[in-house]
Amino acid sequence: MSGLTQSEVHALFIAACRAELDALKPGNVHVHAAGHGMEAEQFTASAEAAAPWIAKASLRVGERILRAVEASLAAAGCNTNLGIILLAAPLAAAAEKAEPRGLHDRLKDVLAALDDTDAARVFAAIRRSNPGGLGSVEDQDVASAPTAGLPEAMSLAADRDRIAQAYVTDFAEVFDFGLPRLARMRRQAADQSIAVTTLHMAYLAAFADSHIARKFGASVAEEVRTAAHDLKSQWQPVARTDTLENLMRFDSKLKVRQLNPGTTADFVVATLFAADICDRLSPPNRL
Repeated sequence: MSGLTQSEVHALFIAACRAELDALKPGNVHVHAAGHGMEAEQFTASAEAAAPWIAKASLRVGERILRAVEASLAAAGCNTNLGIILLAAPLAAAAEKAEPRGLHDRLKDVLAALDDTDAARVFAAIRRSNPGGLGSVEDQDVASAPTAGLPEAMSLAADRDRIAQAYVTDFAEVFDFGLPRLARMRRQAADQSIAVTTLHMAYLAAFADSHIARKFGASVAEEVRTAAHDLKSQWQPVARTDTLENLMRFDSKLKVRQLNPGTTADFVVATLFAADICDRLSPPNRL
């Protein structure tokens, strides 16, 4: 099975970012409502700026992440997509591999090959993005140069950050949770946007958001998760046009409190990106 070309990966990354922005996602910035001092246009600009680097097949994953973050910051003027880039770069590298196995097996190889060079680039990208609520830790703090490979550094943060956890679980949250649900939602939803809204709510109800937890504490993140779960009648089995108004009210409530489930948005984009990559790969080994 041949790998995808750079141009294909570039286009699929842009498509995933746009699909996420076009859908109502309570708490996040989207085309239906700005929030947290940011507009949807900034996210579009940052996605377009990051895409060439995400898809740059000649670069290691860490270098892709650093260059994509630098380009995104220059385009948007603030950190809009660090988490998206961290999740998308390994998926892009896996998609471009020319071999008979499916995306998940390719990804496992990509993650296993990450080293201290990748860690140094990723640490630099995180420092430049300066994500909210980052804080400091005793071992492998991003404020200093790493002394371990990227998998080891990510394992030290996995208990408090879902993106770090993804790196040490071979993106289990995307492949075991997100992709099966997205496939069902796409079959049942009235349109793509409704499917993405439903996917967002499913992630939000199942996992406490790391971005909210960093900024406001674990109890607030759990409060938001519970609130999303309590709204399940509005989005299960899928959201509907007649429930979007209630979900918009939830969106407003979160934004008034400055509660931005940014990690949830990151996983939504990663799931959309992975799903579209799998659709492009030849059956029967898509996943």
